[in-house]
Amino acid sequence: MPSIAELPDTLLSQGRYWVTSSEAAEAAGVPVSHVYPGLARLRRRGAMFSPARGFHVVVPPEYRAWRVLPGELFIDGMMRALQRDYYVSLLTAAAMHGASHQAPQIFQVMVDRPLADRDIEGVKLRFYINEHLNQMSVQERQVHTGRMRLATPESTLVDLIAHPQAGGGLSNIATVMVEMGELDIDEIARLARLRSRSVARRLGWMLAKFRDDLYGQPLQVVAEPESGHPTRLVRALPARGEIDEVWNVQVNANVEADL
Repeated sequence: MPSIAELPDTLLSQGRYWVTSSEAAEAAGVPVSHVYPGLARLRRRGAMFSPARGFHVVVPPEYRAWRVLPGELFIDGMMRALQRDYYVSLLTAAAMHGASHQAPQIFQVMVDRPLADRDIEGVKLRFYINEHLNQMSVQERQVHTGRMRLATPESTLVDLIAHPQAGGGLSNIATVMVEMGELDIDEIARLARLRSRSVARRLGWMLAKFRDDLYGQPLQVVAEPESGHPTRLVRALPARGEIDEVWNVQVNANVEADL
């Protein structure tokens, strides 16, 4: 049996990148209470890190200077250990879909109920709530350590409009929108319906201005521009500015793509 000190190399030789405390104890043939000092020494050496209680990730030699792996290489294992549903979204997902004009400084993840943010060395994990998590469209993305759940481009855009501050504001989101590539307007409409009429209106206005290759009629059905009061384009700003009657949006801010 390997000692705790040998555990990182043993796991890597087996193609494994993480282990629970109980699995580490079983591998070393010792009680669980005996593994913690050894795991602490491995963390101090930068050979392992622990993003969640009782869950330990190996740092391969090529990442030892960072003392951590990039978020996409351990997020799935961590969320499984926490028994939480998730998918990677917002600017992190946008960058993975090629919209990397302004690379995110944090790793952004959608969850269905609150989860504490955490900073692990240079990796900053930030969690955002989507009560309709399991109805969003998601891709299984293969990574070196296994897999990752990634928002589709359509889910990414809807999430960005629902969380504009997390997207760096509407001008930054406009830049992402331009760079995103091919989009399915019917799928965007379906996903926007899960959020709210206001999200559909803001998204429709943005698409009309920055993606005129998309015909917005399916989204207009969700937006119901003929109903109710105008929706402020930027909800944090006062209700002033012209009304776009096509989307029933009060344009209370100047939005431009940075391209």
